[in-house]
Amino acid sequence: MEERECLELIRRDSTLTTFQKKVLTVVAGIPRGEVRTYGWVAERAGHSGAARAVGGALAKNPYCPEIPCHRVVCSNGSIGGYSGGVFRKKRLLADEGVWPVVPRRLLKR
Repeated sequence: MEERECLELIRRDSTLTTFQKKVLTVVAGIPRGEVRTYGWVAERAGHSGAARAVGGALAKNPYCPEIPCHRVVCSNGSIGGYSGGVFRKKRLLADEGVWPVVPRRLLKR
C-alpha cells in the first residue's frame, strides 16, 4: 500500500484519536529499510516527550504492517514492543535488512 493510501485510511478512520492519527501519519512516512525511535515519532507528531504514548498508540495500530509501526524502535536500539509479537517485528525488520542489528545511523532521534 502506498503512503498516500495509508494517509487516506488514517484521515477517514473515525475510531482513531487525533493523537493516534498524528502518530500513524508520521509512521506512514518512515521509508522501508529504515527505523526511527519512539521519541522521534513523538517529536514529529508535535508531542515531544511522549515516547511512551507513541508506543501506546502504535500498539493499537489497526493497519499494520501497511502502516509500518514495526519500523519504530527504542532509542537504545532495542526492538521495543509490537502488537503482532516481537518475533514478527524482528522478522519484518529482517526482511527489510534492518535486524538483528539496528545501525546507529538509522536511529533518527
